[in-house]
Amino acid sequence: MRTVELVCSPGVEVAVRAVWGRLAAAGLPSLARNIHPTNRPHLTLAAVDEFPPGVEHRLAELFDTMLPVPVALDRVVVLDGSAPLVWLVRPSPALTALHAAVWDVLADADGQRPWHAPGAWVPHLSLALRFRNADLRLARAVAGGHRPTGTFDAARSYDGTDRSVTSLTGRG
Repeated sequence: MRTVELVCSPGVEVAVRAVWGRLAAAGLPSLARNIHPTNRPHLTLAAVDEFPPGVEHRLAELFDTMLPVPVALDRVVVLDGSAPLVWLVRPSPALTALHAAVWDVLADADGQRPWHAPGAWVPHLSLALRFRNADLRLARAVAGGHRPTGTFDAARSYDGTDRSVTSLTGRG
């Protein structure tokens, strides 16, 4: 599997990592416990089985043209009641346009994950992967009411086969 992800500006990344740390310190599930070197706050725009020939170059050109885009984080929620704990991202017009453009580039890719498709996509930054809705109130208290803003200023692709990342921008 190959993903297309946006990487947060330093201020947003620091804020998300701080919440990861506070969740872990409170004994709650948290991505702070994932020590793999590729683990960092990111927004997934798409995931496919493999990139068709030339797609990586087309994505890099797209990102070099359209980034940075503003990001504003919203509320902390549990997706689907018992799944990831996430910080929702307000979908600005620039982000929505970028997302649609990425899907246009990936139109011929096999194995598109439908939950990332325009119209179904819920833009978010993950805080914990397995989370019980019953712990949401505590998680919100631990996260605090701060709603960071900044930019998505780079893009990358994660390769699920070898757990590596490839920059899709010169800023990557």
